[in-house]
Amino acid sequence: MSSEPYKVICPVMGTFYRSSAPDAPPLVTPGQKVEAGEVICIIESMKIFTELRAEKAGIVKAVLLENEEPVMKNQAVMEIEVDGE
Repeated sequence: MSSEPYKVICPVMGTFYRSSAPDAPPLVTPGQKVEAGEVICIIESMKIFTELRAEKAGIVKAVLLENEEPVMKNQAVMEIEVDGE
């Protein structure tokens, strides 16, 4: 495992969502294993919903924002400990 977790960076300013719908469970939780390409959160910007995907496989170490919290462009939203590094 790598010593520095990989940071998932938000590409746009908007609103951070942990789940795909208000009544749905979070897409990922700390301690969960994720695969590269897996949807890990959603960002709403100007009524457009963008799925953020894990770029690398690993274990979610931290979700850095609360659900429905505002997020800035280039802000880290999650940390993933990458497999095999």
